[in-house]
Amino acid sequence: MSAERRTQKQAKPATARVFFALWPVPEVADRLGDIAHDSALSFGGRATRRDTIHLTLAFLGNVPEARLPELSAAACEVRAEPFAINVDELGFWSHNHLLWAGCQAPSASLATLSRQLRQALARAGFRVGGEGRDFVPHVTLVRRVPEATAPSASHPLPSIESLTWHNERFVLVRSTLTELGSSYRIIGEFPLTAGLRA
Repeated sequence: MSAERRTQKQAKPATARVFFALWPVPEVADRLGDIAHDSALSFGGRATRRDTIHLTLAFLGNVPEARLPELSAAACEVRAEPFAINVDELGFWSHNHLLWAGCQAPSASLATLSRQLRQALARAGFRVGGEGRDFVPHVTLVRRVPEATAPSASHPLPSIESLTWHNERFVLVRSTLTELGSSYRIIGEFPLTAGLRA
């Protein structure tokens, strides 16, 4: 067997790093981007870029590109109504140095959407990151917060004004690592239309 044939035989199929998410309208992204910027100034770390702000529903990781249509087909099985969430608190996870925004009272509709999506993906044979753990809706605002300046009893997180985020769709996103961090591209959109009259 020639070296060229061996190389072809050993070549792995192309993959895409993907996840499903709620993607905010520009006004919401701007508000969250401002909070991320201010939080990074206060606590250190790297603020999330405004154009990449999102709320992850299901993280898949690397998936063969040939299976992307199967992901979209699974997402099309989800039947959920449009809903709003109130982003009204900041949180910090010390184990991964992550500062995030979330909801004191998470929306039941959001939990239903996440559960239906994960179930549809499981039926299609996909493994979702964090499987077996409770879904904790959050928007990452600052990564790599230094331990020395992280939120603490003497340097607490500030309260934030409640931000209403209306959702009428969820999206499939492809993530590419660059020198500036992750770059995201929406490759599929799925409207939340259950219960709506035509």
